Amino acid sequence: MLSFVVAMSENHIIGKDGTLPWHLPEDLKKFKEITLSGSKTMIMGRKTFESLPRILPGRKHIVLTQNKDFKIDNGQVEVIHSIESLKPYIDSEEEFFVIGGGKLFSILLPYTKRIYLTVLHHHFQGDTYMPQFDMKDWKIVDSYEGLVDENNIYRHTYMTLEKL
Repeated sequence: MLSFVVAMSENHIIGKDGTLPWHLPEDLKKFKEITLSGSKTMIMGRKTFESLPRILPGRKHIVLTQNKDFKIDNGQVEVIHSIESLKPYIDSEEEFFVIGGGKLFSILLPYTKRIYLTVLHHHFQGDTYMPQFDMKDWKIVDSYEGLVDENNIYRHTYMTLEKL
């Protein structure tokens, strides 16, 4: 089963220049908590992988890229070159976490059963967008306001959506 883990602004921005256009430590903590659960496996595009500060401990990284020369010599990283290679993850009962980027979210949206969504109640400038999806196709199973303080200055809501 595929689940998205994504934070987006009200104007659907999820990235700018290969990074997040905001700093929200509480959301990073939530991301870590989610991706260290279940299969502990994250699926991402090459650009998302390259944007990470390092290989994230305790999690397997599956990197989808069309670049056949892209290789990572690390037991925590598997490089794949086709969407067909994701079929075992799509068909599994176990939960696998898609963490971006925008192109991969667009491609995998039809196969996704759950979205862990953080909505920042702010408009940001950016170059990467979350694909549009129809909320009529999803049920909100959990929703709560995130902490706002001197370190987390943007009002935000955590939501868990499940496909109907």
